[in-house]
Amino acid sequence: MSALWIENEPTPLQRDHKIERETHKLEKRLCRLMGQAIADFAMIEEGDRVMVCMSGGKDSYGMLDILQKMQQRAPVNFELIAVNLDQKQPDFPEHVLPGYLAKTGVPFHIENQDTYSIVKDKIPEGKTMCSLCSRLRRGILYRVADELGATKIALGHHRDDILQTFFLNMFFGGKLKGMPPKLVSDDGRHIVIRPLAYVPEKDLVRWAEHRQFPIIPCTLCGSQENLQRKQVAGMLREWEKKHPGRVENMFTALQNVVPSHLADGTQYDFKGLKTTGVASADGDKAFDHEDFSPALAALPGFQVIKID
Repeated sequence: MSALWIENEPTPLQRDHKIERETHKLEKRLCRLMGQAIADFAMIEEGDRVMVCMSGGKDSYGMLDILQKMQQRAPVNFELIAVNLDQKQPDFPEHVLPGYLAKTGVPFHIENQDTYSIVKDKIPEGKTMCSLCSRLRRGILYRVADELGATKIALGHHRDDILQTFFLNMFFGGKLKGMPPKLVSDDGRHIVIRPLAYVPEKDLVRWAEHRQFPIIPCTLCGSQENLQRKQVAGMLREWEKKHPGRVENMFTALQNVVPSHLADGTQYDFKGLKTTGVASADGDKAFDHEDFSPALAALPGFQVIKID
């Protein structure tokens, strides 16, 4: 009679240790990715006063939380001030953010402006409210940044937000344009930064669950169904599920733009292009991937020519 070997179930203590290890790895990854983005784009400099925009969602909570950790270990000194714009949405729990922020020790300011009524008045029922809401919110936040003496405005957009915006602009706006990690504001007077630019959304979801942030749902635009952004987000999730690593590769592509191999005459002088007689790494062979050659050679009628 053969013995049956069954792996013992982990004890509660072992499960707790595993969760603790995974959480520690997650925290290190979040700090590393934020630190890398800050360094790559010189987002925060000595003496900066960073206005951290808080919406009550997982992303802005995570941004503030990790920025506080970075503040303790950064090679430069900088201040943080959290700002929430209370847009007077119905049933908005106005006590939640002040209560949370008071416990963090970060100075904060709550700006009260009834943009909700304006949006509801101007946008027909059933139409997307995000565009007008965003414009009103930006204008108010720029003014508040001036009043608070902020030198940088930090927004909580993560890697997936940036990719979604890229595809939205390509599909519906006819532009190759995304959310840059750092930019000059609409009014030309402020530097806007996105410290979470390298952070995948799934990590922020896990961090929010671990930290048990008091999440405030958006009942103005976030609750609207069939938004184009939701459709694009679903597309990216499906791609990542079927082809792990694809989303990361696409984000990497945003950092490796080759204007000579696109079609924008304002970014590359196609009309003035001349032969040089010198081989170029960005020539036609830039379209070919080495991995494609064996597959093409096996096809009838195809001849693979190697150019040294």
